[in-house]
Amino acid sequence: MSSDYRDANKFTAAIQAIFPKLMHYLSAEENRELTGLGITPSQINALLVLYFHEDLTMGELSSEIYLAESAATRLVNRLVNLNLVKRRGDEKDRRVVRVALTSYGRQLSRLVFERRSFRFNNLAEHLDPSERENLVTSLQAVMRVYENLEQTREPVENNISLK
Repeated sequence: MSSDYRDANKFTAAIQAIFPKLMHYLSAEENRELTGLGITPSQINALLVLYFHEDLTMGELSSEIYLAESAATRLVNRLVNLNLVKRRGDEKDRRVVRVALTSYGRQLSRLVFERRSFRFNNLAEHLDPSERENLVTSLQAVMRVYENLEQTREPVENNISLK
């Protein structure tokens, strides 16, 4: 049974049906992943960014995790208190603060990364190669569109009126 998703209304209806279920599965997996670790999804996102991009400035980190710098600073404060990250001044510019993983933070990040890799490898094993290719291509397209929209429009709250 094939639907013609070239029609915007059919596409929208299909996405509206799929997305809540997908978010449920992803959220449940994330909750299982973090059980017993004592950290939040936002904190793990920051740790994983630092796992792949060691020694970022606060501005770079806040940009990578899509938080305002003030919110990223509060998040980093909590991670410092948990001994997962450390701050240090920049050698060239004393106004700049750099953030890096502690050895404990690196171990925890590696554990989460390995758990996620296992989950996505399991997913890959249940998709045929063309489905994997289509999924990645589609997700890249979705990210491209959202990134472009984010740069060109007002915040969503200003575009929606509830009457």
